[in-house]
Amino acid sequence: MSPKPVLDSPWVIHALQQPTSWAWVEQALAHLDLILLDHSQCERKAAGVALNLIFRYPSSTQLVRQLTAIAREELDHFEQVNQWLERRGIPLAPLSPPPYGAELTAQIRRHEPERLLDSLLVAALIEARSHERLGLLATHCPDPELAEFYQGLMTSEARHYGVYWVLADTYFEREVVSQRLAELAAIESQLLSTLYPEPRIHS
Repeated sequence: MSPKPVLDSPWVIHALQQPTSWAWVEQALAHLDLILLDHSQCERKAAGVALNLIFRYPSSTQLVRQLTAIAREELDHFEQVNQWLERRGIPLAPLSPPPYGAELTAQIRRHEPERLLDSLLVAALIEARSHERLGLLATHCPDPELAEFYQGLMTSEARHYGVYWVLADTYFEREVVSQRLAELAAIESQLLSTLYPEPRIHS
């Protein structure tokens, strides 16, 4: 199949400014073992993001309550993906990360309260992109059981996006949240405009 944009994806959360390209889908399907291994690392990192925010803002009651639940769920997903790795005979191993996560994190401003706002919105965008891409894998994966697994996880990613967005909306004015989200979303889409040569969930 020739590369083409996946413009009709029903999983694109409105915050994302550009949908994933068909080139990524082809790359991912051709390297499912690497995608699974990277997915494992993504779930571990996502749990770490939630926990780091809890430690940084221990007096923010709603944040602590909501992100405690997310951290638990991310670790549960981490274990589920690891079970798939074991099932397919793929050993746990480190992978070099694509620039996506580091470049997005670099956009987080250093001083409060902007640091909290940016941290929540960057996490929200990553969850939104994960939701979209797991949906694409669920639709196009040739392994029906693995496709069903991705179908189950994508709903959680959308909910996680919602939690981070609602927390941002709780602690900041809606107009401020919307403006900053649009700025960060433009950067997020630009980071994915060129396909990373190594298959990754966020490549």
